[in-house]
Amino acid sequence: MAAGASGRPEALWPLFGGIEALPGVGAKTAKLLAQMGVERPRDLLFTLPHSGTDRRLRATIRGVPTPATVTVEVTVGRHIPGRTRAAPSRVVVEDAETTFQLVFFHARGDSLQKQLPTGQRRIVSGRLELFDNVAQMVHPDHILRPDEAADLPAFEPVYPLTAGLTQRVIAKAARAALDLAPDLPEWIDPALKARERWPDWRAALVAAHGPSADADLGPTAPARQRLAYDELFAHQMTLALARRVERRGKGRASVGNARLQGKVLAALPYRPTDAQERASREIAEDMARPQRMNRLLQGDVGAGKTLVAFLALLVAVEAGGQGVMMAPTEILARQHLQGLRPLAEAAGVVLEILTGRDKGAERSAKLSALARGNIQILVGTHAVFQKDVHFRDLRLAVIDEQHRFGVAQRMELGAKGQGADVLVMTATPIPRSLALANYGDMDVSVLDEKPPGRTPVTTALVSAGRIDEVVDHLRRALAEGRQAYWVCPLVEESEAVDLAAASDRFQRLRAALGEGLVGLVHGQLPPAEKDAAMARFAAGETKVLVATTVIEVGVNVPNASIMVVERAESFGLAQLHQLRGRVGRGAAKSTCLLMYQPPLSDAAERRLAILRETEDGFRIAEEDLALRGAGDVLGTAQSGLPRFRIADLERQAALMAVAQADARKLLADDPSLASARGAAARVLLWLMEQDRAFRLMGVG
Repeated sequence: MAAGASGRPEALWPLFGGIEALPGVGAKTAKLLAQMGVERPRDLLFTLPHSGTDRRLRATIRGVPTPATVTVEVTVGRHIPGRTRAAPSRVVVEDAETTFQLVFFHARGDSLQKQLPTGQRRIVSGRLELFDNVAQMVHPDHILRPDEAADLPAFEPVYPLTAGLTQRVIAKAARAALDLAPDLPEWIDPALKARERWPDWRAALVAAHGPSADADLGPTAPARQRLAYDELFAHQMTLALARRVERRGKGRASVGNARLQGKVLAALPYRPTDAQERASREIAEDMARPQRMNRLLQGDVGAGKTLVAFLALLVAVEAGGQGVMMAPTEILARQHLQGLRPLAEAAGVVLEILTGRDKGAERSAKLSALARGNIQILVGTHAVFQKDVHFRDLRLAVIDEQHRFGVAQRMELGAKGQGADVLVMTATPIPRSLALANYGDMDVSVLDEKPPGRTPVTTALVSAGRIDEVVDHLRRALAEGRQAYWVCPLVEESEAVDLAAASDRFQRLRAALGEGLVGLVHGQLPPAEKDAAMARFAAGETKVLVATTVIEVGVNVPNASIMVVERAESFGLAQLHQLRGRVGRGAAKSTCLLMYQPPLSDAAERRLAILRETEDGFRIAEEDLALRGAGDVLGTAQSGLPRFRIADLERQAALMAVAQADARKLLADDPSLASARGAAARVLLWLMEQDRAFRLMGVG
């Protein structure tokens, strides 16, 4: 297939021309289409109808339950002009059994006469309604002569629109775009295509734009599935190429001897779970290979990721190198330091912390110890990215809470060591389809068991009207020596309003429970003050910590056994699950009180009910995805989640896994995409604008 100067195959050129080349699309329409992200014929091909209207011809409107869309052949009767300019004009029509009226506002009499000449037969199609017991159709969608009946599809596709666009304009433009679509060579694995009974690419487009029933509009319709698969396959090809480049990137084999790991395991008061052992083995095997590791360690709240990460850091030290663990905030970095210190002492390795707080001589001393290799494991915030931070031999970078760091930062940290391995940890269980969409270039280890000794958390729903009872409950719990979190709602996107709500709650609880017992943390506190407030709570000096969601991730205070979440209905499921995970870390029986403002919407009620039913983060994540959609679950703004036009990650999750396996296999069998199917896959990459794939291949 010939390619042009840009490298794009010639057959695709017409699809990438201006949208104004299509009939009926002038400058004004082009502007409206651009608001929908449609700027070229290709974009229109992938803008599929979301529903359809039954336009099958019927003999009469009699017996049709109104309101409904009907298509019927009529004889045109008399015209009744509006009595004033504002009043509508009416045309009486008669079908095989009854009469009804067509109603037109601001219509010119002569043009109505032309369209609907009295005594002649016409086919009308539109929304039939009853008004003062008279059946009427206001502004029919279609008025045709009987010999034009074939022009009206029995099932008319309904496209998404923006204000100012009509169905007629977009449908006509879509038909013209389909005429430009060439027959393309097949990039899907023939066995998969045969098994799924998917049509060819062009036939799938024609079918998707010309549905003949509601069933053709759903995500399981073969044409739609095939087009969704194409999108996912192109995306996974690009990720697979990124993964290959990353693996080709000079890595180093870090082979441990288990000496230090053995010391840590011997000092533990419990045996690691099977999931922890499996993940540690997968990571150690990856590190022993000469290619760079790029792995995601996914584990629910309390699944023991920190131990797995520390064992991996020890492999780096056993191999003669250094490791670094990065956290998104200073609070978490210090907490990792506290959690890892006893393990480091058991292993006899030097562990240090580096944050923005280190200044002057202290910082210089740490940096030179790091450069000499005297610090074996460093814990830090993004301060470890700074130019003057040099390691003697960095073998492994562990990044906590992946979605707070972008891919670019991941690579930057890896660049601090000669091909350092990268292990990313996340405590947010991510449904498999999203993990593949977002981290498809990575290998994934999952911790799906909890270590023994975690106490289950009792979750209860409480109406906001019972707040006084909740405060009384707290008073009694504090008298027993327990501690509690009180999370204030995110009222709106305004931090000022959230802050006011949190400060107000802080004042009230202080008045009710005692001056020195209540602390406050929120997003606008300077880091040092936030750390100090957290430290006072962790040390048990304050008993109740009032907070906005800054405490969501990773904070560990074993004595805190009560979590109150105000306006719980305003939080996402995964976020509530994370908050609940802050309690149940010690031996005390723990409670999570979800306070809500009645009445609850159906979706909010469903969310809160799921939390009450289960503590399984992966089940919660799948439900969250079904309820809220992919962008919300990962927080699209910072997730880098690809934008798919056709594929639906909630309803077509299984396709993503097939696409990933298929993309990796094709590249393994045909690394330079030189075979017939490989060449077809290149066409798909151009079609889906995955130009990055060609940069990764170093070829066009």
